Amino acid sequence: MQIVSVNVGSPREVPWNNITISTGIYKKPVTGDVAVRKLNLDGDRQADLTVHGGRHKAVYGYPAEHYGFWRDEFPAMPLTWGYFGENLTTTGLREDEVCIGDTFRIGSATLQVTQPRLPCYKLALRFGRDDIIKRFLASRRTGFYLSVLEEGTVSATAGIEVLERDSVQVTVCDIITQFLGMPDKPEVLERVLRLKALPQDWKLELTARSKARAKEQALIEHGEFEPEEN
Repeated sequence: MQIVSVNVGSPREVPWNNITISTGIYKKPVTGDVAVRKLNLDGDRQADLTVHGGRHKAVYGYPAEHYGFWRDEFPAMPLTWGYFGENLTTTGLREDEVCIGDTFRIGSATLQVTQPRLPCYKLALRFGRDDIIKRFLASRRTGFYLSVLEEGTVSATAGIEVLERDSVQVTVCDIITQFLGMPDKPEVLERVLRLKALPQDWKLELTARSKARAKEQALIEHGEFEPEEN
């Protein structure tokens, strides 16, 4: 397990649907040691701090292994490291194996996995297509956010060491599957609610979605509700 690329960027103004927005999704690889702070990497900033950045989203990691999949999906696009807005492009950390709460030493910093990435319209802006948001989630190739437990430095080719695996064992992919309800697994939700590293808003959202799906299913079984056709 190691870092393939460290990527940072400052917010920039870009046109989108006849308006101008500020976004920090445009990241570029940098060389040398980069300091990892409690809220971000040196040289990296977020545009909208109400939904991006913060203690639980200090660093965004994305598996380099997924780039081959997306290059096959979009062969005309120049998918260079950092294209998904990730700070760390990694190898050996896949969403179906990495668990919420897992702690790693990455470079000389200590980081903990907190949550999957839920894409917003700025990913659509980056790709120039609205369907990327749905496809990104459906692929389960979301990457994950990490909090910084101990500051340090990271650099391309730096190693990644497992310090602790979370005992509840809920993977990043489990969270996305539960979010989408494909399938809905009450036993997973029970374990989700025991996760210390997962932010409370995720727990509330997953609980609400599960209850809504259960209510809908009950209405269907009683012939009182017909789901909309896609």
